[in-house]
Amino acid sequence: MAIFAFSVAPLGAGESVTGPVSEAVRIVRESGLPNRTTSMFTEIEGSWDEVMPVIQRATEAVGAEGHRVSLVIKADIRPGRTGELDGKVERVERRLADES
Repeated sequence: MAIFAFSVAPLGAGESVTGPVSEAVRIVRESGLPNRTTSMFTEIEGSWDEVMPVIQRATEAVGAEGHRVSLVIKADIRPGRTGELDGKVERVERRLADES
């Protein structure tokens, strides 16, 4: 299992990329895999075989809006662990609360 953080955007699409990025996020959410979107990345949790086709579909959807796409992927691969999309954040928040 792993958490993948990715950012995908069309190049040369002008100042706003809200439309194509929204389509990519919709694809991720419809995958049924645990996910979270922030201002700069979308995180998705699952196995390579589950996640990579979702990232590919999201990238292809963004590419439909133009002829060039920027894609950045970062992965935290930790076999045998699930629920880390929330678990990692919860552990940090507990530590910070304990220090207060």
